[in-house]
Amino acid sequence: MMEKPRSFWQSPWIWFFILAAALAGLVIFLVTRYPEAMDGDGKINLVYSLAVLGFLLGSAFLHRRFKPGHVVRNILAWAGIGVVLLAGYSYRYELGDIKNRLMGELFPQAGMETSGGKVSIRASQGGHFIVEAMVDGVAVRFLVDTGASDVVLSPRDAQRLGFDIKTLAFNRAYATANGIVMGAPVRLGHVGIGSITLGDVRASVNAAPMKRSLLGMSFLSRLSGYDVSRDTLVLRP
Repeated sequence: MMEKPRSFWQSPWIWFFILAAALAGLVIFLVTRYPEAMDGDGKINLVYSLAVLGFLLGSAFLHRRFKPGHVVRNILAWAGIGVVLLAGYSYRYELGDIKNRLMGELFPQAGMETSGGKVSIRASQGGHFIVEAMVDGVAVRFLVDTGASDVVLSPRDAQRLGFDIKTLAFNRAYATANGIVMGAPVRLGHVGIGSITLGDVRASVNAAPMKRSLLGMSFLSRLSGYDVSRDTLVLRP
């Protein structure tokens, strides 16, 4: 029984020349569009990539595994992956803003970094601003309190930061809505909220237990500014 002659498009060599022409066109486009990429190591990388591609195509022909349908499908698949990666890189800043917004909605205490290094904080359901700060490498949640002169640590948070409560001197008096309370003056190496980080922050450890530590003016007054708009607090570095 006679074998049917192959059609023009069934010849593997036709597809080989089509791929070679497409590759050459791509190289010409890249060299024309990005001439600086051909400086230095760019030429070496291009030659290396072409050599690898030529080796793979040659191996496919020698082993008679060249199937035009499979090749076209794989090329389209890799082209799609390349387009997605290129789009992601091109819109990396916009995607970063979207990520920050989502994190701000899901975890309002984490704060959302905005343009200019500012950090915005959404109010909690109770209307208070609660923010998570990194204090000397330890995550501590603070209630923002502009009425507190210092950063005030609860005894529990102070112990988490490595302070020995028994050795602290509670000799500083603070006037609060609940009367006079005593605190032990301490210093914090670094306090960071998002992209804002301050060093050597004055603080005190409260003598009595507290539900939450307070982020007071010893931190807030060292910022260039802060303001509240509706349910959002914005800290400016």
